Amino acid sequence: MDKILEGLVSSSHPLQLKRVIVRRVVESAETPLSQAQCRAMFALSTRLVLQGPDPFQRQVGRQVLEAYGRYHRAEFEAFFNRGLVLGLLQRGYGQLSGRDPAILDYIQAGLRLIMSCPSVLELFELLQVEALRLVCERPAPPLCARLCQLLGDFPQCLPRGRKLSLAFCQQLVRSIAHFQSQGSREAELRLYVSQVTQVSGLLRSVWKAEPDTLLPSLQELFAVISAADTSFEPSVALASLVQHIPLQMITVLIRSLTTDPNVKDASMTQALCRMIDWLSWPLAQHVETWVIALLKGLAAVQKFTILIDVTLLKIELVFNRLWFPLVRPGALAVLSHMLLSFQHSPEAFHLIVPHVVSLVHSFKRDGLPSSTAFLMQLTELIHCMMYHYSGFPELYEPILEAIKELPKPNEEKIKLILSQSAWTSQSSSLPSCLSRLSGKSETGKTGLINLGNTCYMNSVIQALFMATDFRRHVLSLNLNGCNSLMRKLQHLFAFLAHTQREAYAPRIFFEASRPPWFTPRSQQDCSEYLRFLLDRLHEEERTLRALSSAKTAESIMNEESQTQEAVHKAQLSAEAPCTGSEERTLIEKMFGGKLKTSICCLNCKSTSQKEEAFTDLSLAFCPPASLENLGPKCMEHSEVKDDYVVQSNTLVSNAAEETTLNNLEVNGGCDTIMNEGTIKNFSTEPNSENTTNSELNKVQDNRDISQRLVGKNTPSVTDLLNYFLAPEILSGDNKYYCEKCASLQNAEKTMQIIEEPEYLILTLLRFSYDPKCHIRRKILDNVSLPLVLELPVKRATSPLAVVSGGWSVDVEISDIGENLAKKLKPSGADEVTCPQLVPYMLSSVVVHSGVSSESGHYYSYARNVTGSGPSGLCHQSKALSLVSPQNNLLAEESPCTVVENELDTEMPKEWFLFNDSRVTFTSFQSVQKITSRFPKDTAYVLFYKKQNNTCGFSTNSANRLWVNGDPPLQKDLMDAITKDNKLYLQEQELSARTQALQAASASCSFRPNGFDDNDPPGSCGPAGGGGGGGFSTVGRLVF
Repeated sequence: MDKILEGLVSSSHPLQLKRVIVRRVVESAETPLSQAQCRAMFALSTRLVLQGPDPFQRQVGRQVLEAYGRYHRAEFEAFFNRGLVLGLLQRGYGQLSGRDPAILDYIQAGLRLIMSCPSVLELFELLQVEALRLVCERPAPPLCARLCQLLGDFPQCLPRGRKLSLAFCQQLVRSIAHFQSQGSREAELRLYVSQVTQVSGLLRSVWKAEPDTLLPSLQELFAVISAADTSFEPSVALASLVQHIPLQMITVLIRSLTTDPNVKDASMTQALCRMIDWLSWPLAQHVETWVIALLKGLAAVQKFTILIDVTLLKIELVFNRLWFPLVRPGALAVLSHMLLSFQHSPEAFHLIVPHVVSLVHSFKRDGLPSSTAFLMQLTELIHCMMYHYSGFPELYEPILEAIKELPKPNEEKIKLILSQSAWTSQSSSLPSCLSRLSGKSETGKTGLINLGNTCYMNSVIQALFMATDFRRHVLSLNLNGCNSLMRKLQHLFAFLAHTQREAYAPRIFFEASRPPWFTPRSQQDCSEYLRFLLDRLHEEERTLRALSSAKTAESIMNEESQTQEAVHKAQLSAEAPCTGSEERTLIEKMFGGKLKTSICCLNCKSTSQKEEAFTDLSLAFCPPASLENLGPKCMEHSEVKDDYVVQSNTLVSNAAEETTLNNLEVNGGCDTIMNEGTIKNFSTEPNSENTTNSELNKVQDNRDISQRLVGKNTPSVTDLLNYFLAPEILSGDNKYYCEKCASLQNAEKTMQIIEEPEYLILTLLRFSYDPKCHIRRKILDNVSLPLVLELPVKRATSPLAVVSGGWSVDVEISDIGENLAKKLKPSGADEVTCPQLVPYMLSSVVVHSGVSSESGHYYSYARNVTGSGPSGLCHQSKALSLVSPQNNLLAEESPCTVVENELDTEMPKEWFLFNDSRVTFTSFQSVQKITSRFPKDTAYVLFYKKQNNTCGFSTNSANRLWVNGDPPLQKDLMDAITKDNKLYLQEQELSARTQALQAASASCSFRPNGFDDNDPPGSCGPAGGGGGGGFSTVGRLVF
């Protein structure tokens, strides 16, 4: 029968005839045959299966083998023995190599026929050994896939025992690493992907059946991809294994990998780069999840060198993967994480900028829903990066044009995305006993390192930095080539805005701005420092401006004469009043106001007046008795609401009232501004022009209401301001020499604010000189701080005239002021005598903790307030200003209270606590309650921001690209910040490695650095407010 069949399949008869005869041969398998005949048929069918020259003969061989093997099982068991199988696997068959997949096809067919025979167990044992040998020989994808199919159908052939099973998994991983596609056509690539999927599927089955093999297999996988052998590049087919690793193992595996001291940086870099290459593997799942997890893990242990190198090496490759729909989701996820976390330099983002426009246009042309969705995500990412790295319009304009029709995320969302993505914001995977060297706190703000009792400077600098419009003006100045103090302040502001450090050391600025009479490393008065700083900046700008004009006008003069002329001009300009915005310095524009002092002789009624500029108002504490004497000149309304006080006040005084303030005179030291116990006397005499019994009674009733609301023992900032502006009778030893009377006469001295500053700085005079002990004692009285303050401003002309005469374009005053003055004036009073109430929002509070100006600690509360307020108060303040104070007295809730309640509920994290290096979120309630909780911690310097109709800082169209609305930095500043950010990341990495090496032997306790409202914020000295926040008593003595 075998001879007939052999002759038939090789004959030239028609194929149809051959199939009919073959069918009869197969049917005759049921008839009894001798052992020799069976063996001949098995040999022929084996030869046809393995060596058949055409598909027909191979098909005939399979049909005959299956039929005769089924009906003559014992004979086939004897034929299909160990020797045959071993020979096929090791030597092949004829010209057929043992590594041909056809050999495994034949073996699998034979195993099916003898599954019920005892000899199959012997074959299973043989195949367990041979399978391990085959994978160790690095079979090609077709053979490996066929082997895995056989082992999947017959799991009994898998190597048994932990050692052999583990070796099989590890060798199979290495075999996959050697896979390469045999062609580039789609059909060939699809076949290749299916073969790889077959192999990875077997590994998944083994890992599931024997979980102990998973971790060693992954270790082998990492060893393969981290190898530094340049002659061998592992196949991206390894990506097919990632989807079979349980996601629950991410945390354990990443922590083990990133903290293993045996893993060198070069190996980790190589492994991460190759994992990123896996993003090009189609159908692989969770590759991006593991890549991002590893990136975060490395950031958590501060291995920033690896992250920088990998990002710069692979960012363009990841971006290019967005062109391929199959791998686009994973590539976009990795791209987003890499860009958003690389926040210390624009280098990575700028590598992909040239390719963005073409990709955007491609997505638009697709018009597919999936492409549109990805385009939206890409647009959001691009907006975040352009917002963070502003100042490159030549690079970004084409991109903005391409995405102009797509939605743009709002600023708050961009800030949130950036704050959550930075490397320094990743949660640490180190053991909890290690103190984490983090970057910026969750607030996104940067602290200032205390250089040795320099908290007085740190608190002031943070308050100035949070003065948004002032900060933006400083950052926008072009000061290249200038070594001025303003340049150093710009440098400091730039680092506070852009550094990755948790805290910055302002050593250069401290040395440049420290007053000469300040002893280094000793506590000083922050108010005195603030006035000195503002005065220095003011005078410096005038000198530089005069020097610039002198060089232009007198280009022939030598350098010495130019300088002398410049100084002379600066002195003249400092003495002359400013009449135009172009002559005003930045300090004048931001903090400058004007006071008018009027002294009226009570004998002849002649009046002398004097106008002086101020940058801050020093408010003395008024004795309780003096509050009652304010009645004839002051109307006040206060309301207590939710633990803070909202106040509006109206001061009624003469048209000629004003005073003198010498706050720009800083050479005399802090004692120059001290009240020194002097108490003002207030006139209630009937001959006072604007005082009548009826007015007195009326205002006295209003004052009684105010005292019931505020409380007799808790003065407010408004009380102190009223006391400051109230008229004073000069009598007795303090009589006024009247030139008209030519003798000393009783006189009335009044002060009026005639020009309001953009930022109103109020200093509470808490330190009075004690002549007995020769020290300056501190007044610890609590003062309620109104969130909204209305400053009475009396202008001799209309508000518009004042604007055109003395204010810059950035400080615009509403034309509504004249109407406001009319509404607020008392009945029967002349229009010119009624002040306009200018609304201000509380921006910053500098707090002194301690009982003496020579000791203690300073820290500050602050928030970002622009001309519109923290939550768009610009519109609300207009409505507020139009409400009559008399109506407020009868209202249950004043408009100010409504505004404050809205602000406090809508923006729970708008307030920040700056305590040297530490910056935390806080609330306005904490600001108000600080003294009631910690009696030695008292508000000292207050910053209020005027609310303008034109809200905020005037900017150009590039404002949408600014970080926090700030202008782009000069190139040299950005380069310096980028360089320092890289240095900082290297420092973090070195510290983390040192800690990791010491972790096993060192024992330490972790103390949180967060601020708890139940503990005072801290102290620079033993007389401070008690300290807290994780510092020991010894640590508080000097820091």
